[in-house]
Amino acid sequence: MNLAWLFAQRYFVARKSTNAINIIAAVSVIGMMVGTMALLLVLSVFNGFEDLVTSLYNSFNPDLKVEARIGKTFEVDSSTIYKLEHLPGIKAVSEVLEENALMRYNDKDMVGRLKGVDDKFIDVSGIDSTIVGGKYMLTDADSLNYAVVGLGIQAMLGVNIANQFSNLQIYMPRREGKVSTTSPENAFKQQVIYPIGVYAIQQDFDAKYTIVPLQFMRNLLDYDTPQVSALEIALLPNANMATVQTTVEQLLGKNFKVSDRYQQDEFLYKVMRTEKWAVYLILTFILIIAAFNIVGSLSMLVIEKKHDLGILRAMGANSQFIRRVFMLEGILLGGVGGFMGMLLAFVICLAQQHFKLLRLAGDTFLIDAYPVSMRWFDFLMVGITVIVIALLAAYFPAQRATQQRELLQVE
Repeated sequence: MNLAWLFAQRYFVARKSTNAINIIAAVSVIGMMVGTMALLLVLSVFNGFEDLVTSLYNSFNPDLKVEARIGKTFEVDSSTIYKLEHLPGIKAVSEVLEENALMRYNDKDMVGRLKGVDDKFIDVSGIDSTIVGGKYMLTDADSLNYAVVGLGIQAMLGVNIANQFSNLQIYMPRREGKVSTTSPENAFKQQVIYPIGVYAIQQDFDAKYTIVPLQFMRNLLDYDTPQVSALEIALLPNANMATVQTTVEQLLGKNFKVSDRYQQDEFLYKVMRTEKWAVYLILTFILIIAAFNIVGSLSMLVIEKKHDLGILRAMGANSQFIRRVFMLEGILLGGVGGFMGMLLAFVICLAQQHFKLLRLAGDTFLIDAYPVSMRWFDFLMVGITVIVIALLAAYFPAQRATQQRELLQVE
């Protein structure tokens, strides 16, 4: 019986469709296809840039970062480091001491941030993979201290890492003692260090941080105890970040704050996600506008099929059945367009990933083509959005169809 109703449904809805209705239906499918494709392409490009920025920040930021809740620095002992290193899921723990300082190279100077690190910092950050000039080395066999500067700092100070006779002069305000008005230069402690490498990660880092040895930094700040401003932790590839974060918090106590990658740059990630959702909403409105073609085609179909609807009612069809007929017709128009749009978006994203069809102009970027990253959640979300829009677009024509009362007239 249901099969007979299905054939009857398709027969009476499609039997006398005019060319105008067919054209509007085709436009509806094309509109939903283009809108779906554009939405997925833009979301995939946003994902690509998000992955790019995240990978750049991950070259400098650790998986977990431990800081004191009160004060700029805290004292750490070897037993704490040992306990942390032997927790499940932890790969390495690095001691870090940061402070702002005045840096001078030849006749140029600037205020930057010195980051004193130990030997394990390379295992935590992977900064050695970002070196674009020189090499990553902080000390040598002769106990000489070296600095690795950011690309932005090199440009501002004119640092020449090939010149072994020019050093980087560091001026750090003394933590203790009074400033003399007759000799204000005594308020600063001065040391020199030789730049040996240049890294390039991201502008926020490249123009701000200079990597120096941890002991050099402690001497510059006159610390007699093993003070650090943070402990940076790298996790094993299969480790659960949330579980390890909770374990570290329980080990260190309430006086310390443990931040994951998202929490270290929370504002940045919130901005990226907000931009993505804003673009999603804007392009969804375009899909809604495209869905008006579905409303138009179904409305014209309802007007033309008044006589056939009367036949269906004479055969015993109720309002619910007629409503379902036009609702399914709307879902069909939207679903076909949405599926074709998702298929085209998938093909274009694959082509962009492998052949780099759309390239970035200029040679000042880290990448030469627009990055794309497809995520199954985006496809699921866009598919649900298309179906919901198609249902809403088909509801009003379907509701109008149930109000048609023209019955079959015997000639």
